Amino acid sequence: MSAYLGVDLAWGLGTATRAPNESGLVAMDADGTITDAGWTRGVDAVTDWIARHLGERSLIAVDASLVVTNPTGIREAERQVGQRYGRWKVAANPTNLASAASAGARLFERLTDLGIGYVSSTAAMQERTGPAMFECYPYTTLVGVEELGYDVERPRYKRLDRALPPGAARLRRAEAFDDLVRRLRETPLDPPLRLDSHPLTRALAEPSGIHGPTHKHREDLLDGALCAWTAAFWERHGDDRVQILGADPRLPSDAPDEAGRRPVVVAPARPSQRSTEPPLHREITAGELSPGAPRG
Repeated sequence: MSAYLGVDLAWGLGTATRAPNESGLVAMDADGTITDAGWTRGVDAVTDWIARHLGERSLIAVDASLVVTNPTGIREAERQVGQRYGRWKVAANPTNLASAASAGARLFERLTDLGIGYVSSTAAMQERTGPAMFECYPYTTLVGVEELGYDVERPRYKRLDRALPPGAARLRRAEAFDDLVRRLRETPLDPPLRLDSHPLTRALAEPSGIHGPTHKHREDLLDGALCAWTAAFWERHGDDRVQILGADPRLPSDAPDEAGRRPVVVAPARPSQRSTEPPLHREITAGELSPGAPRG
């Protein structure tokens, strides 16, 4: 049984003729040791994997929209990602009840049926008496944890830079991925993240190629590890170094669902990323970033 589970969930459900994309999965102990890692496809398979690894107080971090109550537009938590982290070129794609990318909501239902709670505050996370889940976003972790050194902008390990020729853009993306893995392995982190403790995550340190599907395969696993580590980081530091986007009573928020659960994103934050005042920089939206979904 593992203390922390990270799920980089493929947002789409797939179709009768096309399987869902891969989801990256990582289980981690409290000392940062990775006890299991890999990939699977589809919400049912992800649910089964989580069920096999559940401990009495496992904390499950999911990179996907879990609670969605807004009929159209963007959730307030997603809007606040752009407001607080836009300076680092981080934004979130909008999610609403009409979104085609609904795997997160489906997984939320499955995990709720397993008796897994949903935590949307640090107090609830700390006081949980059973396993619990929450929503996170690896980009906010990477730019919100100062030790990792992304002081100017997010690492470009996901997207191709459309300003470059395709070959150069793929090379730049591979270099960004390798640099991120190096930072995660070499930076003294509190709590620790021991990528070398499992064969599959240790292999992420091997030099990246530029083949797109291979890169996406590796990226999904790395994001699963970042999700698990975000859970450990939240439990270790609480409100001192983490903010709950979408939960500030002084700011707009989305309506709760029928069980009273509010859509929030748990995000590590530097002091400068916490301001509730209007941002000094212009808020950016996901649509202004290079093409491609920033999550999932």
